[in-house]
Amino acid sequence: MIQQRPHPRLYLVTPALDDTAAFVRDLDAVLPTADIAAVLLRLADADERTLINRAKTIAAVVQRRDIALLLDGRAEIVGRAGADGAHLTGIAAFTAALQSLKPDRIAGAGGLRSRHDAMLAGESGADYVLFGEPDRRGSRPPLPAVEERIKWWADLVEVPCIGYAGSADEVRALAQAGADFVALGDWIWTEGATAAVTAVTAVTAVAAVAAAMQALAEPVR
Repeated sequence: MIQQRPHPRLYLVTPALDDTAAFVRDLDAVLPTADIAAVLLRLADADERTLINRAKTIAAVVQRRDIALLLDGRAEIVGRAGADGAHLTGIAAFTAALQSLKPDRIAGAGGLRSRHDAMLAGESGADYVLFGEPDRRGSRPPLPAVEERIKWWADLVEVPCIGYAGSADEVRALAQAGADFVALGDWIWTEGATAAVTAVTAVTAVAAVAAAMQALAEPVR
């Protein structure tokens, strides 16, 4: 009997929003269509009160479905916004935010430039690590490099890892590499989010079966 690895769950990344009220309709339509574990809310710059109110608008839609809401950075407002945690980019930002988030909130780590940074984040208490996301200039590592990093992490560390899919074509590779979650970025909101997420769900299911069959075919060491 083939032991099928669980399907990777989805992690949705929003655009940088300055009007969360307008975005709520699209988000609310997508959330019930797949197994979505978390939404990463990116907020355009504004004063603190405005940021908190925008986050609360999204939280009301996301959390009623038992989906975690994380803020991209902005760990200092997580509690007042009612969010479940924050995603921090870079090991320095991650370690600086840990004290304000732990133990009650989720602390995710991305922007990890080396294996050493990833291990340091995991050992420091990261709830997950993210590989393959764009940097501030929009540059991303090549897909094979992201696959390699995910495989290395999945074989070595129990902390969950997320693979960032820059397009629907990358989802299968990330799932087969061993990602626990697949992050879907801005492209899903421009390509029709509900249809995109439904299609991705089918791909992750197929990838999980393929990975299980591959593992079965490998010789026992």
